[in-house]
Amino acid sequence: MTGTIHNRESFLANIAKQLGRSPKIELSRPTWQYQPQDRILKDATKDELVEVLIKQCANIHTDIVISTTAKLPEDLHSVVDHYGGQSIITWHDKRFQKYGLSQLMTEQWPQANIQHYEWNAQHQEENIRQAEKANIGITISEMTLAESGTAVLFSSKDKGRSVSFLPEKSIILIPKSTIVPRMTQAARWISEKIRRGEKIASCINFITGPSNSADIEMILIVGVHGPIQATYIVIEDQ
Repeated sequence: MTGTIHNRESFLANIAKQLGRSPKIELSRPTWQYQPQDRILKDATKDELVEVLIKQCANIHTDIVISTTAKLPEDLHSVVDHYGGQSIITWHDKRFQKYGLSQLMTEQWPQANIQHYEWNAQHQEENIRQAEKANIGITISEMTLAESGTAVLFSSKDKGRSVSFLPEKSIILIPKSTIVPRMTQAARWISEKIRRGEKIASCINFITGPSNSADIEMILIVGVHGPIQATYIVIEDQ
C-alpha cells in the first residue's frame, strides 16, 4: 500500500518560519572529508576477506568450514552429523539444488534417519511447528560481512526467518563470491537495489553467529533468543 502525504510543504514551511529559518526546498548530500567506512579492507582480495572472516568467527563463537561445490555435500553432512542429525529444516531454495545437495537431502539424510523438512509457503503453521522442533536450520547468505562475521539473510514466502533462529543449531552456507568487507558495502548494495526499483525482502536479517546476550557486567550468555551453536560453510564458488 502506498500512502499520500498532504500539505507537507506548507507544514514544513510553517516549522521553518517558527524557527526563524528559510525553508530548504532541495537538499544535497554532503561530501565528507574523511570516509573511513570506504577505506577499511578496501583493497582486500576475496581470499584475504576469507581470512578476516575466519579470525572473526573465533570471536563470535562460530565454527567455519572452507568447502567447494564438489565437496559441499560431504562437508555439510559432516557438520550435520557433528550436530547430532535428528531433524533439519531448510528453505525452499533452488540454490540447494544448484550446489548439488538434492541427493543428500532426499536420499542420504533419510537413510541416516534424519528428518528433513523444507519450508512450504502453503503451510505456515506447520512451518513454525517444524522449525520449533528442528535440531538444525540451514540457510544461505546473500552477502557476508568479513569484518563482523555477519551473514545477511533475505526472508521471503519460501525463506522463513524462523529457519535461522528457532532450531537449536544453525548452519549458514556462504558463497565466497558474496563476501564483502563490512556493513558499508551491504547497506550500499541494498540501497542500490531499492534505487533501481528491485523488489527486496521485507525482512532482512543480519546474523552474527549464535545468539548472544550480555548484561551490564558483560557476562556473555549464548542461546538466549536463538541458536546456541552456529557453523558457516564457505563455498569456493569462483
